[in-house]
Amino acid sequence: MAPSGFPHHLIMDRRDFCEVLASLAHRYTKLTGNLMTELRSRESLLLAVSTKIPTFALTQQGKTNKGKKMISKARIRLIHALEMRKHRLREGLFVAEGPRLVGEMLRSVSPAYLAATDDWFAENRHLLCGKLATDVVSESELRQASLLRTPQQVLALFPLPQYDLDTALPQHQLCLALDGVQDPGNMGTIVRIADWFGIGDIICSHETADVYNPKCVQATMGALARVRVHYTDLPQYIRQSGAPVWGTLLDGESIYSQALGDHGIIVMGNEGNGISSQVRSLVTHRLLIPSWPPGRITTDSLNVAIATSVVCAEFRRRQQ
Repeated sequence: MAPSGFPHHLIMDRRDFCEVLASLAHRYTKLTGNLMTELRSRESLLLAVSTKIPTFALTQQGKTNKGKKMISKARIRLIHALEMRKHRLREGLFVAEGPRLVGEMLRSVSPAYLAATDDWFAENRHLLCGKLATDVVSESELRQASLLRTPQQVLALFPLPQYDLDTALPQHQLCLALDGVQDPGNMGTIVRIADWFGIGDIICSHETADVYNPKCVQATMGALARVRVHYTDLPQYIRQSGAPVWGTLLDGESIYSQALGDHGIIVMGNEGNGISSQVRSLVTHRLLIPSWPPGRITTDSLNVAIATSVVCAEFRRRQQ
């Protein structure tokens, strides 16, 4: 029974309702059937065309990558192995990456191998000389070989340098000595500081971080091309040099009130423990970088790289 006032031509019994549903279902089935037929037809067409795609793609890739070579898997394994010191020593190589760092190195040293993008070669080919093993690679290929999170156009392998260390060196010039500096970032930054202040030689204890560690190399920003880094028995070297030795110590006297020379050894110690007892006994001039104002409670020490910068700046200021 229809509700009072409801139009009779819109009233539908259950049978009529079922017939309408059946009709709609039929139309839906027919519609979806047509769609499936259309999809199958298009799928067949795509399948037919796809047989020609590989040849076309290879042709296009050949045009785009003309003259490019993939970095070999063996080369990638070598590059990754050079993260470890024992492999660097075995191969006699270290890794440098990025336009600025590699560009600085190329002005002084010829690499054993170089991989770079087209853009880098277009701008820097003049830096390359003689026969050199190179690969022109894409960014994605460079990413596979790179030791950086974000590769930067160029990667090169340079030979580990071999330097002679003369004990008379500090008799004629200022040298830095690093006694157990461990952090690669600090190590690389100190090399950069030495380069800025015209200090050409850094003498390191055997406990000091390897400057050819990839993180150290990156932190030098190319200064490694101009600063010679030596590893030796530091206490023995200091004794044999006979040169004045300045060391930064918390019980030293203010660097601003002491006489500073134009030759000798400036010793910087380990980040946590400072200068070792063996080397401390050989320090002839004990320096302190005072905090400001005097007597104020402050941090207990400066970062070793920052302290090195302050000390080197004061030495050079006195020579002006």
